[in-house]
Amino acid sequence: MRILYLHQYFVSPEAAGGTRSYELARRLVAAGHEVTLVTSNAMMPAQYRDIEAPLRTKMAGIDLVVLPVRYGNAMGYGDRMRAFARFAALASVEALRHRSDVVFATSTPLTIALPGLLASFGRRVPMVFEVRDLWPELPIAMGALPSAWMRAAARTLEWLAYHGSAHVVALSPGIAAGVAKTGIASDRISVIPNACDLELFASASARAPAFRAEHLPWLREDERLVLYAGTFGAINDAGWLVDVAAAARREAPRLQFALVGSGAERDAIEARARDRGVLGANLRMLPPVAKRDVPGLLGAATVATSLFKPLPEMEANSANKFFDALAAGRPLAINYGGWHADLLRKSGAGLVLPATDAGAAARELGAFALDEHAVSRAGAAARALARERFDRERLAGELADVLERAVAGKGSTHRLGGVFPSHRAA
Repeated sequence: MRILYLHQYFVSPEAAGGTRSYELARRLVAAGHEVTLVTSNAMMPAQYRDIEAPLRTKMAGIDLVVLPVRYGNAMGYGDRMRAFARFAALASVEALRHRSDVVFATSTPLTIALPGLLASFGRRVPMVFEVRDLWPELPIAMGALPSAWMRAAARTLEWLAYHGSAHVVALSPGIAAGVAKTGIASDRISVIPNACDLELFASASARAPAFRAEHLPWLREDERLVLYAGTFGAINDAGWLVDVAAAARREAPRLQFALVGSGAERDAIEARARDRGVLGANLRMLPPVAKRDVPGLLGAATVATSLFKPLPEMEANSANKFFDALAAGRPLAINYGGWHADLLRKSGAGLVLPATDAGAAARELGAFALDEHAVSRAGAAARALARERFDRERLAGELADVLERAVAGKGSTHRLGGVFPSHRAA
């Protein structure tokens, strides 16, 4: 197959962030497919940041087209919307240039559907649309779409994206349910969640001592590390861990906390930690690390966390950090409900902490992290989940199957509401 892959926020292993598109694309190439991936330079390594025109290069066999569209989590909503629109416009021109057998467009943002639909209808090939978050429900819940016309436009684009696709890939069961509510039949939806890179994270424990010595010299042998590694955005609520760290100074003094990453809330979180008296005491804030270095970081942690604000719309999320921790065999602690919470409770791979009681969360974390047998059992359960349910190799094969089915049935996908008859929802 010739696959046109559209993703505004592609991340390579040399950069910080989720590498789902890189890992899937390189596996599609290894399976014999041609992949052209159109992205922006927003999440790319430093050498791509100052480009002023489209850059065409190769990466792991992927034909990569990098468009000059700046973006950052620290941007305001208005600037973000302008970045979305700019990328949609440039990517539409680029997408129409390429001959392909199938278009694979992955959100967020939802505006990625625009170049996807244009390429699909202009080239008369099927589009498969991947939904990473329930847009526009999430930005509406966050107040990012304050006016009625903006919400109506977003819902219209959502409907067009789903109904104009041969198939929809959802990253969680909750996202699949949200897609189905718009009228998409279950046999046109597949659940292919974020995944575990077992080979990459197999070295987590072996790489931990060197990482710890270089980056965590303040961590004593008798202390246990609670880690947050990810974006410091408004939705992520990483500042909640500051309150837990403050409570832990009384409730669990052998716990240390590390917040690793960048984002719009970083300065506010640092100020909060300073005000609570934990910054430099039992909590450190570190810069983001490249994906290739995350195994060493996770290997040094006792417990990894995945955090979100208490919004029902976020309970369907499929955060990369959750699956990286599973792959590294690290117990997880989360502060939200939904399918991740169900996985942890059923498997024993970690803790679901009370989001409204920092003191209770600190006590529970401390009791767990200092119990070597409990940590070992949860780590083994995490590895089992990674291997049995979320292995990237298997899930990449499922995506290839979805794309091949879309190509085989492409005659019925050139109209909105066209029927894609063959693939069942997971």
